[in-house]
Amino acid sequence: QVQLVESGGGLVQAGDSLRLSCAAPGRTFGTLVMGWFRQGPGKEREFVAAIGRAGGSTAYVDSVKGRFTISRDNTKNTAVLQMNGLKPEDTGVYYCAAASRYMNPRTKSNEFDYWGRGTQVTVSS
Repeated sequence: QVQLVESGGGLVQAGDSLRLSCAAPGRTFGTLVMGWFRQGPGKEREFVAAIGRAGGSTAYVDSVKGRFTISRDNTKNTAVLQMNGLKPEDTGVYYCAAASRYMNPRTKSNEFDYWGRGTQVTVSS
């Protein structure tokens, strides 16, 4: 079992930045593809970003390209989502997820095996 703990959410204004972190204690972190999903009010959960095991490959949903950056530090068992230029439509609960069956970034929620509880991000206009 892999425990994922998100942190860094909050209330910000449009144009501001936030940095979300996902801690995954344990020696298996380097074997996991890490990803971020979000669920806005009245919306389905959607893919945001993912990063491969070694950190060399990433994937993003089109709406965040150029604004969000996903990274990981396998020595610290941590994945980070840096969010710049936030927009009101970025509002939602952000979930960290981990996939154990792949090496490269995945984009579908059913490809991820472990999920955090989520952290709220609210962007006011």
